[in-house]
Amino acid sequence: MTFSLQDRVAVVTGASRGIGAAIAKLFVEQGARVVLASRKIDTAAALGPSAHAFAAHTGKEADCVALIAEAVRVFGKVDILVNNAGTNPYFGPLIEAPEAAWDKTFEVNLKGYFWTTREVARHLVDRGAPGAIVNVSSVSGLRAAPLQGVYGMTKAAVISMTRTFALELGPARIRVNAIAPGLVDTRLASAIVKDDSLSQEWLKRTPLGRVATPDEIASAALYLASDASSYVTGEVLVVDGGTTMT
Repeated sequence: MTFSLQDRVAVVTGASRGIGAAIAKLFVEQGARVVLASRKIDTAAALGPSAHAFAAHTGKEADCVALIAEAVRVFGKVDILVNNAGTNPYFGPLIEAPEAAWDKTFEVNLKGYFWTTREVARHLVDRGAPGAIVNVSSVSGLRAAPLQGVYGMTKAAVISMTRTFALELGPARIRVNAIAPGLVDTRLASAIVKDDSLSQEWLKRTPLGRVATPDEIASAALYLASDASSYVTGEVLVVDGGTTMT
């Protein structure tokens, strides 16, 4: 089997920076044509003619529908979807979480994943084509998430949704898997990464003793999007330096 994405079209959400940008770059390098989606995006030009930027707020259903329609319009089809856009507006005790933070986190981290998956799945079924959907979850969806309770709930729900879609879409040859990163050096994780006491506490529980880079998560996404994982569906690939073992 091969890691090549030649002749594939991929949509990557949250692609303007961090994990999403790393995934989009790697996919282009592996031969894919990629639609990079983000609320504010200006990075596609650096990736050449195989990349196309589209501004979309994945916390809004209409934007998710428009995003997939744009990918089909520009590149003629969609074969791969990477749901990566995420938000975590509240960092603190769960009991104090404001309702606005609940709403925003669930809209982007969960509803957006559902809306884009639905649109891509319908497109693939209509074409009678196989496809791969990769959802970026988190180790916070696998275990307790102190100070990130709402975020953790959405990531746990993403895992549940991944498995249900994998079961329902498998007969249509659509594979659906998730990645559960540990601590990654991104803007989203900056509340932990940039806080010495919090980051050191995390790293004490990480056998590899360091924070991941976005490129390391991108490699996992490539595996799940490519034919290298052609018999893998409904799985959660944990990429956390061993944190969940401790």
